Amino acid sequence: MLARLAATATVAAALVLPVAVAVPVAMQPVTPGTVTATRPLPPEHLIPGSASGTAITYRTLGPHDRPALSTGAVFVPPGEPPPGGWPVISWAHGAVGIADSCAPTVSGRIGGPYLGRWLAQGYAIVATDYVGLGTDGLHPYLDGRSEAFAVIDVVRAARAVEPDLSDRWVALGQSQGGQAVMVAATLAESHAPELDHRGTVALGVPSNIENLAVLGGPLFPALPLQGTTVFIAYALAGLRATDPGVDVNSYLSARGEEVLAQVGELCYEQAAAAVGATSIGALFSRQVDEPLLRALREMLAIPIRGYEQPLFLGQGLFDTVVPAPLTFALAKDLTAAGQRFTFRVYPQGHLETMLASEHEAHEFARNVLVR
Repeated sequence: MLARLAATATVAAALVLPVAVAVPVAMQPVTPGTVTATRPLPPEHLIPGSASGTAITYRTLGPHDRPALSTGAVFVPPGEPPPGGWPVISWAHGAVGIADSCAPTVSGRIGGPYLGRWLAQGYAIVATDYVGLGTDGLHPYLDGRSEAFAVIDVVRAARAVEPDLSDRWVALGQSQGGQAVMVAATLAESHAPELDHRGTVALGVPSNIENLAVLGGPLFPALPLQGTTVFIAYALAGLRATDPGVDVNSYLSARGEEVLAQVGELCYEQAAAAVGATSIGALFSRQVDEPLLRALREMLAIPIRGYEQPLFLGQGLFDTVVPAPLTFALAKDLTAAGQRFTFRVYPQGHLETMLASEHEAHEFARNVLVR
């Protein structure tokens, strides 16, 4: 009898206490910034001039502020750290794709000579892949809050791996990463008060896109821009995967469904070659309405208040990916909201602005990190 009771109790316990590894990440207790795995990066993936490079998997918050995992990397310059440790640059990359193979820590395309020159200034570099790039689920492209949390939490994670890192940090982002660091700037103090966030450099920021979403539909006008169809498809694919309450498929044409399937497997260059000739209007079967518009606003909108630390905003006048008028509108809104920031324009295109702004961005970072 006792044996039968013991066996029954064992079975019951097994039914109510599932094995820990079987619990989905979204249901587990989460401390953002907790490191769950590390691995050394191969030499060919290191930022030029780095003394070491480590890939990390860490806990953060994904869409709708739900617990999620992200991957990223931490790079340390050579030599002895200064008193207080190496100040940190948290790098947020531009669009690479939404498939796991596109993650910079997988492809090795983490920053190259550009970040190498930041490293040479005496900074440790931490670089998030963002949620869903190299971790479970599809990457929610241009979901500002999840990108922002990944940018902040990778600093926490990197400091757990490399004890010689300071708590002083600056966020640096370009294109998609420009959106990520601007949202991160408004969340940094409340989300990670133990860190000393000193400022933000945001370049080629895709802003005010949510204000164009109302035009979404079969009659969407042709735009003289680069990559727009791919970027729209990435955003729709990510939204479809992370917000089942919005029936994204109901807005898609047959061609739109094909494109979303393609871009879910291709990194940016391949996706642009495969679907770049497809118009935005061809993605849709009907005009977008409030459910989708509301979800896009929540994903895409960049705050115009809440910038407690210095902000450097850079824009190319000849940018055909993120057109200058959208950034001028952002600058106007920030000014009207009473935000103080540095705004610089350059007679350059999208990627070229990242290089053209380099000297001023370095000077900005030096000034905010020594105050």
